[in-house]
Amino acid sequence: MQIYVDADACPVVGIVEELAIKYKIPVTLLCDTNHVLYSDYSEVKIIGAGADAVDFALVNLCRKGDIIVTQDYGVAAMALGKGAFAIHQSGRWYTDDNIDRMLLERHMNKKARRASGKNHLKGPKKRNTEDDMHFRESFEKMIRKGMENIYGTT
Repeated sequence: MQIYVDADACPVVGIVEELAIKYKIPVTLLCDTNHVLYSDYSEVKIIGAGADAVDFALVNLCRKGDIIVTQDYGVAAMALGKGAFAIHQSGRWYTDDNIDRMLLERHMNKKARRASGKNHLKGPKKRNTEDDMHFRESFEKMIRKGMENIYGTT
């Protein structure tokens, strides 16, 4: 099992690394040349700054049973297709049961924005400690499920 993080502006890298250390799981952080990262634990892969370059690199690296941390529904869908687990930085799991609906909603919202001429969106609300706690609990549960599926134990 490997953890891959779509790390461009990802607010949960520290939590991911803490739990990865606890469970002895290797982590790879992927970012483009505009978001250079450093880590004492994780391998950092800096990918060219092309559109979606990090997304495609992440999907190409992941394998069945790996865990992907991303806020990109498209990346999550491709990772699920390869048999990987995928989680949003909010702690929400992407699953075969919810990914089609999420992709459709994203498409419909984009269509509505184009039709209204409003392309500027408010950003997400400021992240707080409760958000971090929720992600930590959900991510640890995903790690345990992944280890159980792969190794038959946690």
